[in-house]
Amino acid sequence: MQYVVANRVPVKAEYRAEFEARFQKRAGEVDKQPGFVRMEVLRPVNDDGVYVVLTHWADQAAFEAWMKSDDFKAAHTNPLPKEAFGEGGGLERHEVVISAETAP
Repeated sequence: MQYVVANRVPVKAEYRAEFEARFQKRAGEVDKQPGFVRMEVLRPVNDDGVYVVLTHWADQAAFEAWMKSDDFKAAHTNPLPKEAFGEGGGLERHEVVISAETAP
């Protein structure tokens, strides 16, 4: 069963461009991980400033292995300053029970 992690990240307005740029620069790093399926970075369309970073994994074990990897550590070095982030946020973990999409 596919495993999805939603990382809710409240980013203050003046740091949003840099937040997005950092994800653009690192594009391709997590993709190399065994069990990785896809990643989506969702930009907020309202004023709360909460981004959602969705990562899809083959299973929970694949995600846990990523969290322990050197690539994970490298991806999280040199973060934005603490003042870039608002209150709240955090990880939500889910298993996919229903999925639908249009046929190619």
